[in-house]
Amino acid sequence: MAKRQAVEALDRTMQDITGVTLPFGGKIMVMGDKSKHDLIDAIFPYLQINGADSDYIISRAILSTKNENVNEINDQLIDRFGDDEKVYYSFDEAEDDRNNFYPMEFLNSLTVSGLPPHYLWLKIGCPIILLRNIDPFNGLCNGTRLICKGFQQNVNDAEIDVGQHAGKRTFLPRIPLCPSEDNMFPFRLKRK
Repeated sequence: MAKRQAVEALDRTMQDITGVTLPFGGKIMVMGDKSKHDLIDAIFPYLQINGADSDYIISRAILSTKNENVNEINDQLIDRFGDDEKVYYSFDEAEDDRNNFYPMEFLNSLTVSGLPPHYLWLKIGCPIILLRNIDPFNGLCNGTRLICKGFQQNVNDAEIDVGQHAGKRTFLPRIPLCPSEDNMFPFRLKRK
């Protein structure tokens, strides 16, 4: 259940963002599907057939309010892509922890808004959305949508799929990220 005001605020926000006065800015909104599998089937129909078409992949998105739902949907969706895959694990540290009070297992288990999860599971052809500005001049900005094209040990080979830099291949390195809220933990979490 959601309050009517929340749905109306989303409607007005989507209209403002898109500049279209249709309900939700002309975007299709699905609320209350029976399961996450049904939601994926509705948003990404015939994924096995169309999965290699980057326009098909980039033109669809599933939004959720909680990181745990996003991670579960991502895992279920990525599971439907081809066979070539790689899992990247983060390097986590508590920067202010001189006495090593916080074990690595604890740091790896943290789910923080604005940070990726401890593991990043990718397959060839799956979409990637950047969380930080890496190189704005070359189109690598927060929110840039890319398609995974290959794997290296510490970088990911991807292709920008939207905007003026569409079609440009790039390597995405490991980047140190820290949550914006400094008082969330008694230490400063850094995830690479």
